[in-house]
Amino acid sequence: MRKDFINALLVFFIVVFAGVGLMYFSNNLASLAPTPTPTPPQTQQAQNQPSDADLRKLIKIQDEVVGTGQAVKSGDTITVNYTGTLTNGKVFDTSIGKQPFTTQIGVGQVIKGWDLGIIGMKVGGKRKLTIPSVLGYGAQTQGAIPANSTLIFEVELLGIK
Repeated sequence: MRKDFINALLVFFIVVFAGVGLMYFSNNLASLAPTPTPTPPQTQQAQNQPSDADLRKLIKIQDEVVGTGQAVKSGDTITVNYTGTLTNGKVFDTSIGKQPFTTQIGVGQVIKGWDLGIIGMKVGGKRKLTIPSVLGYGAQTQGAIPANSTLIFEVELLGIK
């Protein structure tokens, strides 16, 4: 009987130690597994950034003459004549009587209102763009343009290179 008790006690301790060992091993095994590299979360600003299509809706686009030539797409280099005025009618810039203006569209060389408002215009066309300050110069004064100014441009598309 004493031998049976000792054997039972021995089995009990083996089972307990084996169970403790398995628990320890399984917990440590999980920590040995490679942890996946987390993908950095997008910043709140990037998540809330409006699309170009949404921003384009802020521009009042009036085609005064629809051209018959090629249509401007992002990345095109264009040549235009233009006149820029404030809402009070004061002209702040013009290419009329000077050399036409050449720039690349859709790549940030001009104000965002031009990058978005010129897209789709056809050669030979004349377009009036009313651009809110957020797509112009925003809160910055720019030469004769006061801060937070809505800009009005009369643009004639002469060519696309």
